[in-house]
Amino acid sequence: MTTTETPDMLHRILDYSSRSDPYPLYAELRRTPVARQDDGSYVISTYRELADILHNPHLSSDVRNLSHPMPSAEAGGTPSFINMDPPDHDRLRRMAMRHFGPPHTPGLVTALEPDLTATVGGLLDDCAGKEQIDIVDDLAYPFPVSVICHLLGVPREDEPRFRVWVNDLINSIDYDPRTDPKQKLDDGVQARQDLREYLGGLVEQRHGRPGDDLLARLANDDGPDGRMTDEEIISTANLLLIAGHETTVNLIANGMLTLLRHPQILERLRGEPDLVVPLVEELLRYEPPVHIIPWRAAYSDVTVADTVIPQGSQVMLMLASGSRDPDRFHDPDRFDPDRSDNQHLGFGSGIHLCFGGPLARREAQIALTELVRRLDRPSLVADPPPYRRSPVLRGPIHLRVEQNGG
Repeated sequence: MTTTETPDMLHRILDYSSRSDPYPLYAELRRTPVARQDDGSYVISTYRELADILHNPHLSSDVRNLSHPMPSAEAGGTPSFINMDPPDHDRLRRMAMRHFGPPHTPGLVTALEPDLTATVGGLLDDCAGKEQIDIVDDLAYPFPVSVICHLLGVPREDEPRFRVWVNDLINSIDYDPRTDPKQKLDDGVQARQDLREYLGGLVEQRHGRPGDDLLARLANDDGPDGRMTDEEIISTANLLLIAGHETTVNLIANGMLTLLRHPQILERLRGEPDLVVPLVEELLRYEPPVHIIPWRAAYSDVTVADTVIPQGSQVMLMLASGSRDPDRFHDPDRFDPDRSDNQHLGFGSGIHLCFGGPLARREAQIALTELVRRLDRPSLVADPPPYRRSPVLRGPIHLRVEQNGG
């Protein structure tokens, strides 16, 4: 079923006033699994249709396959492999994965665990004695930033520089020329250029200097697919630097917010630390860090739920809506860490399944376990907390918590 009666619904979802709780709007949107918008784009919001389209080879991640290319801060330069299609996507993802996980680097995440635990412990030590802390500023942001900087070989002291660039890039992801000032896009374009120049300098320093960090490995190591070009290394590093912390910040902050709203589960986790594994999976379904894939392009005419999406059309994928679909999940609006058969869309699906998912999971598991163990009778200062602007990467910009039952 297709209709053009839901553009206002999408605008309401994207509007900042809905950021704290978009889920009732998602429920209304799911009444029309495939909704055509006034501009000729299509919004997909139900689990079955999302799962199908994410595995459909006729759906492209390359903006060049859109009939009407949209303004984007990603324009220009070599795109990262997340914005490519096979075979280029597959080649670059394989080359990056050689140094990031199985089968060539199977012990990466496990080997990091002592450092991850120590980093969280140090950040929480700094909070000791404070009656009020900000989960985002004091832990959820600095923790994954420290980890991804270490893995990539990016100097941690440069974080204030790239934080501004990353914020401008994230803000420009959902740029809409009909409603947003052009400055929003311009800031994103400039930030991308600045970040690429910065990373390019780091890559240049690695040539001929083998090392253990990912930039050094990509710049010097040859594998079955050869070696990445500098432009490909820069694009890959750009992707990993941003995705390597932005999603994890949201996962930890959304996770702690959810636990504080469910004190019985928080207390249960305190006494059952192993619960954290299924609990994080339920968080990825219930309060995911990524809500929307803003666009895909149809290679050719694609039929979804008896709706023909014409070649070149823009397709928006509402992942968070799919993970709350009652046709797929029993009682989907209930947070249930004991939920079985939890095949959520929190990290996407298909060939673009989140590259860093195993690391993000472990970071969130360690962070939430330690927060629950060490915070003394925590309570929210404000509920809902203030949220970030982005409807795509959704999470609190601050999450202030009082300790000692304050």
